[in-house]
Parts: sequence; C-alpha cells; structure tokens
Amino acid sequence: MARLRHFALAVKDLEKSAAFYESVFGLKRVGREDLDIGSGIYLSDGVINLALLSFKGERGSGLKDAKSFVGAHHFGFQVDDLAETQKRIEANGGKFFFDLGDERHGNFERKFKDPDGVIFDISKNGWQGTDGYKK
Repeated sequence: MARLRHFALAVKDLEKSAAFYESVFGLKRVGREDLDIGSGIYLSDGVINLALLSFKGERGSGLKDAKSFVGAHHFGFQVDDLAETQKRIEANGGKFFFDLGDERHGNFERKFKDPDGVIFDISKNGWQGTDGYKK
C-alpha cells in the first residue's frame, strides 16, 4: 500500500516560510537542497515531509511563470515497488515527468503528471523526516 508522506509548496521566501511553519506548528528542519532547478527547505513533523520550494524556471517546476507561482505544487507517495507502481500509473493515464536524485538513496523522487496534469512523486526510500525514510 502506498503511504502519503510528502507535500511541496512553492513559496516566495524560503527562510521566512520555514520560520513560519517551525514557529507556528513546531515542524523541524530536516534538510536543504540548492539545485540547478531551484532550492528547497525540508521540514517534518516526524511522519510527513513538507518541502518549501523556490523554483528558478519552468524546468523542474512545469510552470510557465515559476517565480511568481505560490501554493501547492505536488505531493508524494512512498511505495514498495517503483517499477510496478509506474506501470499502474501509466496504465491509468499518468505520464512520466522526470527523476530527481539518485534512485539508490533517500530523497529520490520519480515524478509524474496525473491525467489532469497534477504533479506527484513516488519514492521507495521516502523523504527526510518521514517515518519510512531509508538512506
């Protein structure tokens, strides 16, 4: 069974947003990445990973005006078998988007778009700060 473990929000100011969710909800900062497609700060309650993202452009975000977009961007499921889940996704009208990270390590995501174009991830190893995370 898949487990919902990841939500990603596009925000204007990573540090300001992280401080808000840490102060208001007691989330813990569990990581940060600065990549060629953008930057992210990862927070967790111990079960769910909340990614706060700042995209540089359309590549990776799928958004024409990524720098102006603020709001829910994608979500992720931890699954037991990437290949089998990908087959089910594609058989039901989902489309592969791109891979992010190294499949052999944690924080790897295989990204898809559902039939309506909504972006979601699948991961075998999970996300930092989640209850199922495997390095």
